[in-house]
Amino acid sequence: MIRIGPESPLGPDLADLMARHTQAMHADTPPESIHMMDASELAAPGIAFHVMREDGRPIGMGAVKRIGAAEGEIKSMHVLAELRGRGLARQMLDHLVADAQGAGITRLSLETGSQESFLAARRLYETAGFEPCAPFGDYREDPMSVYLTLSLA
Repeated sequence: MIRIGPESPLGPDLADLMARHTQAMHADTPPESIHMMDASELAAPGIAFHVMREDGRPIGMGAVKRIGAAEGEIKSMHVLAELRGRGLARQMLDHLVADAQGAGITRLSLETGSQESFLAARRLYETAGFEPCAPFGDYREDPMSVYLTLSLA
């Protein structure tokens, strides 16, 4: 059974999931273009961190960071590579969108990679209605980044 819910990113059984996410982000992205947050950063106020579990085992994660009065950003969305293709990333994305709406967020944006290794992620976001946008928040133009946004109003 799959369950998704809010948790602390500092949970002791999340270390492997965090490490695998970090490894994936560093695989083909130069350090200056990596915008992921580590567990301690994800534990900050204004960030809603969620874990996907299957039979109690953490298999995915994602967060919504409030970046304005009614704006949010998806951060650190990740599903274990060996479990992809089951619609789990879509379940996590739908959960994060619903959580953001419930928190009064009317615009949800994200930054993802422009490399081939991020193609599946970009397709997931686009099929969920996210559209290309200019860099937002503290982001700047970067050939390694793609910026997407979704109106929740």
